Amino acid sequence: MGQGLQPRLLLSWSSGKDSAWALYYLRQRAEYQVAGLLTTLNAAFDRVAMHSTRRALLEAQARAAGLPLFPVPLPWPCSNEHYETAMRGACDAAIAEGIEAVAFGDLFLEDVRRYREELLEGTGLAPVFPIWGLDTRRLAEEMIANGLRARIVCVDPKKLPAEFAGREFDAAFLRDLPAGVDPCGENGEFHTAVYAGPMFREPIPVEAGEVVERDGFVFADVRLADVRVAEPSAAVA
Repeated sequence: MGQGLQPRLLLSWSSGKDSAWALYYLRQRAEYQVAGLLTTLNAAFDRVAMHSTRRALLEAQARAAGLPLFPVPLPWPCSNEHYETAMRGACDAAIAEGIEAVAFGDLFLEDVRRYREELLEGTGLAPVFPIWGLDTRRLAEEMIANGLRARIVCVDPKKLPAEFAGREFDAAFLRDLPAGVDPCGENGEFHTAVYAGPMFREPIPVEAGEVVERDGFVFADVRLADVRVAEPSAAVA
């Protein structure tokens, strides 16, 4: 089937590893044409909701993925009613652009999947779950083995010690996880921001920012690194 005949799809993009891996899977399978990244932003802070990823890093991810960004600003604080109103508007705009489906990087939480399905019901957009049901230990190891690089940007200290915030999502991180913590953080133990992987055309240079505790969570800021190319030295006569 030619690319032009594939149904066009938006990917719900959290800036983290699961949505990034969903993009990788979607492109490998080629059942859909991924037309853009749909991201909810906390309008008060101009950061990705929950992950707290800076907009500049989010936009760098979209460029590295070669996809347009479809931002959905949310008020802060944001009620379910405000969220659902904003998402209905985003769905209407997507339909107008010829989009036929929305994909999510959810793994096994049935209530979350059901909520997504109910949210899209009647919109004309089909819900798609490309990595649903995969074993999360194997999935985490597959991500790392295939070059995905991410930082832990949010930790729920009730589920995972605060010192995990800011760490690399790598083999050492998986080894150090306490018993009972999901290797992909699917139960909300942690969230990530991706800066390299097979879904990107090039890695994104990043650097660590401050670690803060806010609203019961520990956030580790990740900034775009200030990479400057040194000026060539003048030739000696």
